[in-house]
Amino acid sequence: MTNKEKQTEEKIAEAAREVFIEKGMHGARMQEIADKAGINKSLLHYYFRSKEKLFDYIFSKIIGRIGNMFTEVMTEGVTIENKLKMFVSTYIDTLLKNPFLPNFIFNEITRNPEGILKRFKSANINPKELFIPLEKQLRAEGYKVDTRDFVLNLISMVVFPIAAKPIANSLLFDGDSKAYKNYIITRKESIVTFVMGALEAYK
Repeated sequence: MTNKEKQTEEKIAEAAREVFIEKGMHGARMQEIADKAGINKSLLHYYFRSKEKLFDYIFSKIIGRIGNMFTEVMTEGVTIENKLKMFVSTYIDTLLKNPFLPNFIFNEITRNPEGILKRFKSANINPKELFIPLEKQLRAEGYKVDTRDFVLNLISMVVFPIAAKPIANSLLFDGDSKAYKNYIITRKESIVTFVMGALEAYK
């Protein structure tokens, strides 16, 4: 692929990401994506034959970043607290930039659970490979918490307020999106503080 083709592909991907954020995967239209990218629809189909393939491309790139973060977080010598800080910060930043992601994953879990698992594995996210070293370190640091509870509670604390933005923003922040975003950013620290405090009960 030439540099020009790579640039066009990236331009399409960024345009599509913006449309997916605004309309969701099912509400997005290829013509709208082509218009936003400044190309004709035929060229869009040349690079990505369907909306689903385009979404998969973007999804893989986003989830791939999370997968890389998981690999980094699992590095030996990093304490549980620092692992939490890295995980929470990267995950929240990724979801804020790609707010369509949580609801897409929730829908796919219901509609096509095998498909979503394949997407995660292709992005180097294998829960079994992550659980073993995490559980080993929790035990080494003296925490007797169920690792499944630890992971599910942590992910819920990070994901739910972002997935529930339409309700949370309206009920808690009177529709002030800036205040809502600032709140989500401050949760990076409060989640870590809360989880580390909760872990003490399992020593």
